[in-house]
Amino acid sequence: MNSVESTTSRGITSTSKSAAAIDRAKAQGRAALIGYLPAGYPSVADTIAAGIALAENGADLIEIGVPYSDPVMDGQVIQAATGEALAKGFRVREVFDVVRGITSKTDAAVLVMTYWNPVVRMGVDEFSRRLAEAGGAGLITPDLIPDEASEWMAASDKYGLDRVFLVAPSSSPERMKRTVDASRGFVYAVSIMGVTGARSSVSSAAEGVVAAAHAAGAERVCVGLGVSNADQVREIAAYADGVIVGTALVAAIRDGGVDAVASLTKDLSTGLTKEEA
Repeated sequence: MNSVESTTSRGITSTSKSAAAIDRAKAQGRAALIGYLPAGYPSVADTIAAGIALAENGADLIEIGVPYSDPVMDGQVIQAATGEALAKGFRVREVFDVVRGITSKTDAAVLVMTYWNPVVRMGVDEFSRRLAEAGGAGLITPDLIPDEASEWMAASDKYGLDRVFLVAPSSSPERMKRTVDASRGFVYAVSIMGVTGARSSVSSAAEGVVAAAHAAGAERVCVGLGVSNADQVREIAAYADGVIVGTALVAAIRDGGVDAVASLTKDLSTGLTKEEA
């Protein structure tokens, strides 16, 4: 699926901000760069500043992660960052301040990545409405599968939000097709089985997952988990529509602040151009 335009339940045709951003990159002959930052780390203001720096230095889309006390797929660097944000008193509602702070200053598509429980606790419709009002593009939901997403499907249609589901090397053809059909914006391809974290090499399974998603009808497939440098970006950009970087950016803001995020993003973006055949 992943079409650029969709019709909301209110009869309004909306443009997928994620799809549009990926398509703009494609028109320039490159893959899209997607950068992840945890909301509230080291502070809400720092997250906003780092998000703006991402957009100004080559990122096309930005993922803002909701800190969660019991992560199931985040590696140690992101776990430590989200734990610190929670310890400082971060509240879920503040993620909308982060999204608004970035979207008001940049043209990047900003998505929220969250486990499903915080959305349910706030109310799926309420969370969706507030995200849309903040200028957000949609949600990436690592632990929500389409079979259990009827309330989210309805709310995302109502407010014109993208819904990004995950596929993995273990996804059966049936599961792949169902996930692709339910997604809007792009499909998130997990390149390795396990938790996130910067790695010295990219899993060889990534290309196969992207190919399977494309074969199932996905127009845009982006690869995440384990990407940390421009060479890995270049490797993935050869076959994927977008490259997702998380841990390396979180380590950058931890060690060098917003300036380090800007510098790393600029370096990562050098690997986006697809090699001539």
